[in-house]
Amino acid sequence: MFSIELTEDAELRPLEPWQAAEFLAHMDRARATVDPWIPWASVSTDLASATATLQRYADNTARDTQRLYGIWLDGTLVGGTMFVAFDARSGNCEVGCWLEPAATGRGLITRAVRVLIDWAIKTRGMHRVEWHCNPANTASSNVARRLGMTREALLRQSYPWQGVRNDTEIWAVLATEWA
Repeated sequence: MFSIELTEDAELRPLEPWQAAEFLAHMDRARATVDPWIPWASVSTDLASATATLQRYADNTARDTQRLYGIWLDGTLVGGTMFVAFDARSGNCEVGCWLEPAATGRGLITRAVRVLIDWAIKTRGMHRVEWHCNPANTASSNVARRLGMTREALLRQSYPWQGVRNDTEIWAVLATEWA
């Protein structure tokens, strides 16, 4: 298995079904802050559902349509990043992330997502990388800004969460803009 050093004490590596117990413990710590932004946080509530979430990503990795990576800080899973969508034929993908409160403020997400965007553009030849977030999630919008993405759209009331319709910002970077 590969791992990529993000900082002296943090690394990025694949998050796979055999790590479901560790993923579940992480979700239990992170759920309250992650759930409004990542839809599967509220459905990964026991070992079976956590395994199912990770297995879905593993199956979609094999199909080349999604990928999931964890961020470990001092050996503890504290967050991750993923290709929410990956369409090599069209050259378009979407990246996403999550992080538990104990790991915020260290630049881990920005570093991890930069790794994914580099790989998508430079290795896989992606033309467009998107970032979707709720505008109320200013930390997420700030990551998109730090990555040099352009805010292209606001989809008003595009998805429901806990009975309320929420907006989605669309950010993107094109291969020609990525250094």
